[in-house]
Amino acid sequence: MPELPEVETIKRGLSKFIINKKLTKTTILCGKSFIGAPVTGTVKTIRRFGKALIIDLDNGKSLMIHLRMTGQLIYDGKERYAAGHPSDNFTDKLPNKQTRVILEFDSGPLYFNDQRKFGFIKVVDTDKVEKDDFIKKLAKEPWVMTPEEFYEKLQKHKNSLIKATILDQTIICGLGNIYADEALFASKIHPERRCSTITKNEAKLLLESARKVMDESIASGGSTMATYVKADGTKGDYLEKFAQVFRHEGRPCVRCGEKIIKIRVAGRGTHICPNCQRKNHD
Repeated sequence: MPELPEVETIKRGLSKFIINKKLTKTTILCGKSFIGAPVTGTVKTIRRFGKALIIDLDNGKSLMIHLRMTGQLIYDGKERYAAGHPSDNFTDKLPNKQTRVILEFDSGPLYFNDQRKFGFIKVVDTDKVEKDDFIKKLAKEPWVMTPEEFYEKLQKHKNSLIKATILDQTIICGLGNIYADEALFASKIHPERRCSTITKNEAKLLLESARKVMDESIASGGSTMATYVKADGTKGDYLEKFAQVFRHEGRPCVRCGEKIIKIRVAGRGTHICPNCQRKNHD
């Protein structure tokens, strides 16, 4: 599944190709992949809430798109631009057997492909997007949450592990496994510490670290992880350029030289420096 920086990269990429373009026809090839009645209209804006893309039309309707595990958006205008789970679909003739929905614009079609059918496109009234069940449960993203708000949220989950807590999208929105590991490393917090042990200063540092690692990832086009690419078909390079612990097990820590190790926390593979991130922080 793409993390927030990957979806932000896709949003920015697609904006260049379909803003102010008219959606003339919607063809649904898989009923499970499209929720609501087909719509037409001119694209005004593309927004993002967490990992969901929102395409706002000029008629009061919006398309909510979630790629989930294997979703793809492939725009076939004067040039072909692809985003999402990479496969031969990026260069093959479309539609094909994995095409679930075709959004036909006056400048070319936008194909929604999804091998495993976990993703979806949903029609929502534009003025009700933020009230949609999928959206309204999302917490604030790191950029708009204050350190005080973040600390208070952690205190409401005192007995929970800090990594599991920051992965909860109802507590803070946007942190997936990669960026949780990187933010915890940057702030020298062990992922198995209880939220009750996190001080106000540590909460502030963790929030700032989350913003920094995600900003870096967005600037580099996302993490890719060999599964997601940018809207122009090129791969993001965050893991190569900026990641300091994720998938770095066995390599020396950039701060102290200790070897990075991989453990499991809350059922997720987790990368830490055992020296910089001590569980018994006292």
